[in-house]
Amino acid sequence: MFGIGTQELLLILVVVLLIFGAKKLPEIGGGLGRAIRNFRRASSEPDEIDITPKDKKEPSSSGDDSHKA
Repeated sequence: MFGIGTQELLLILVVVLLIFGAKKLPEIGGGLGRAIRNFRRASSEPDEIDITPKDKKEPSSSGDDSHKA
C-alpha cells in the first residue's frame, strides 16, 4: 500500500533507536500493543445505551402570574 520495504523499515527502526534509546523501546512497544488491544476491544463491543429516564424539573418562573390562584 505504502511501498515500504525492508530497507525503509530498518531505517525507521534505526532512527527510532537513536531518538528513544534501547532502554525505552520495550516500554514503547508494550504501550503501543496495549493501545491497539484496547482499541480492538472497544471497537468490537456494542455501544451501551443509557435508558434511564432523566429527572425533568420544571423551571420556576418568578415573574409569571398565570399559575397563581
